[in-house]
Amino acid sequence: MAKLTRSVSTWSNALTLSRLVAGPFFFCALAGDAPKLAGLLFWAAVATDIADGRVARARGESSHFGGMLDHATDAIFVALGLAALALRGAVPAILPVLVLGAFVQYVLDSRIQDGRGLRGSALGRWNGVFYFVPPGIVATRGALDLDLPSDEWVWILGLFLVASTLLSIAGRARAAWFARSGGAESGP
Repeated sequence: MAKLTRSVSTWSNALTLSRLVAGPFFFCALAGDAPKLAGLLFWAAVATDIADGRVARARGESSHFGGMLDHATDAIFVALGLAALALRGAVPAILPVLVLGAFVQYVLDSRIQDGRGLRGSALGRWNGVFYFVPPGIVATRGALDLDLPSDEWVWILGLFLVASTLLSIAGRARAAWFARSGGAESGP
């Protein structure tokens, strides 16, 4: 138990958890009328997302748990941001649901519950980066009182993310099916 506590109670995990705490506030700021707060929370989340892995490596705190926590926190933060945008009609309503579904599939497919590390795919990694973009555009645009990129571009990006997430989910499902059936196919 002491080893688990040491691996959980780290500076890098504290940075990661700050995004989890900020997520509901980001949702409220983005869904409501608090553009400066939304911008501040978004860029603080980006900064902690960049910093947590570097801190973990520098302090020797890297672990499977930390990697899982980082990805889970990112998925929840962006899903909350995308849900706020969906409430505003800025992205398709299915997108935050797909983001969470893809994350659950990623965890189950990686078999982290068996002590394995997360197993990413190229498309999944790109999706993970681009999920931050629509809420980032809207939060930054609002905080800086800008008009560009337009709502139409945010919607189009949302549609692109729906399509790429569905492709990622289908690719992972196909790879898992081949793996279970003894085929030689590897994941996307």
